[in-house]
Amino acid sequence: MARTWLHLTSSIIVCALICFNFFTVDAKDHHPRPMLLPLQLTSRNHSQQRHLDNIRRHLQQSGLSSSTPNARMRLYDDLLSNGYYTARLWIGTPPQEFALIVDTGSTVTYVPCSSCAHCGKHQDPRFQPDLSSTYQPVKCNPSCNCDDEQKQCTYDRRYAEMSSSSGVLGEDIVSFGNESELVPQRAVFGCENRETGDLYSQRADGIMGLGRGQLSIVDQLVDKSVIGDSFSLCYGGMDVGGGAMVLGKITPPPEMVFSHSDPFRSPYYNIELKEMHVAGKRLKLPTGVFDGRHGAVLDSGTTYAYFQKDAFVAFRDAILREVHSLKRVRGPDPNYDDICFSGAGRDVSQLSKSFPEVEMVFNNGNKLLLSPENYLFRHTKLIGAYCLGIFANTESTTLLGGIVVRDTLVTYDRDNDRIGFLKTNCSELWRRVKISGATAPAPSVSQSNDTNLEIPPASAPSGSPANVLPGAWHITCILAMFPVFLGFFPCTVL
Repeated sequence: MARTWLHLTSSIIVCALICFNFFTVDAKDHHPRPMLLPLQLTSRNHSQQRHLDNIRRHLQQSGLSSSTPNARMRLYDDLLSNGYYTARLWIGTPPQEFALIVDTGSTVTYVPCSSCAHCGKHQDPRFQPDLSSTYQPVKCNPSCNCDDEQKQCTYDRRYAEMSSSSGVLGEDIVSFGNESELVPQRAVFGCENRETGDLYSQRADGIMGLGRGQLSIVDQLVDKSVIGDSFSLCYGGMDVGGGAMVLGKITPPPEMVFSHSDPFRSPYYNIELKEMHVAGKRLKLPTGVFDGRHGAVLDSGTTYAYFQKDAFVAFRDAILREVHSLKRVRGPDPNYDDICFSGAGRDVSQLSKSFPEVEMVFNNGNKLLLSPENYLFRHTKLIGAYCLGIFANTESTTLLGGIVVRDTLVTYDRDNDRIGFLKTNCSELWRRVKISGATAPAPSVSQSNDTNLEIPPASAPSGSPANVLPGAWHITCILAMFPVFLGFFPCTVL
């Protein structure tokens, strides 16, 4: 997945948040074609239910201890080569290991089941429910779709580029790794019986759903009162990859800038983007151009960024005016009219000498500085060439994918309806990570002794041991080095 976007036909798609009804739609693909967010039809009852859920969680969070643990997890893979980042998750007793794409656009976590009739060959063996002494099927009930035998709840995810995942819902012990303060927890997840398209051919085993929804791994942990209602993602920079994720609250550093995120405006993780500056000059655009129906949406399952057409043209032209010393070249894929430049050199740290800085300005006046690697991707066929990673969207929605937040700590503070950003070097965190001699954490996890072996932030190895932060580190030290991108699109086809 080198490129990703959401493309849905509004005449057949109606979005809703339904407890166990996971006939959901969000689309991923490789190319910068027009992006359409799914049409969302929100009933009054649904809006009221979401409001009541929000009040309940706020009351629930107010009673949590300030020492509530969190799950710290290493991220693998990279944006350009894979189009996604993965985390390691262990399911069952004894634990079975999986590499899952972290996706704020999904509200269900799923892995291939041993009984899958049509699943591809992925990074790890399929989940075997019969080998887990703690596995339980989610029994058929009025809140879910059921299998043909009316015994077990099912889920069905469909993607617009014709990928799909379907299977049954089960519950088991989920472990987060030996560096996690959070002990293993029971959680509901999908056990795939069929997958098609890119989901069939990708290397990653499945999806870790971080969106807003009752089956989201975040919502399940929050509802159990085992973590605070927040999570953070940090994606490594260009040519580095890797990164980190924290499920639970962290103390934001003073330099972190926040934007309000409205959970009632839409189910998506949105921010209030007011304007953009290129080389210190404000783009001349109508007021509200970045404030489409859902706001400016963050989505970790999307690789690049998509602006409303006028905003894209203004951004593109502003960049072109600032890079007159560089040579325009053809893109790596002849099927697409990418905007690419050569002559900037191979050293990513020197890109700011050739490309301008960009600022995102929020409604509250806070600004987030974007370096060139936050809007460029490396040309795969020409050394020292780079292409714009921002594309035009025929709809009014602004979609901000992972490229925009590389080497940026992004905190999804759901408890306070805000999203925070801090520019930092995410890869530095993992240069200080040490390996534990232990393998996957068992349901009764105990921390093993650290060794001094360092791991570079690379692709996730099969059967990799859990990574352990030095015991003297506190979460505030981790804050000095993180990045991310998110969003989420739970929809139901009726």
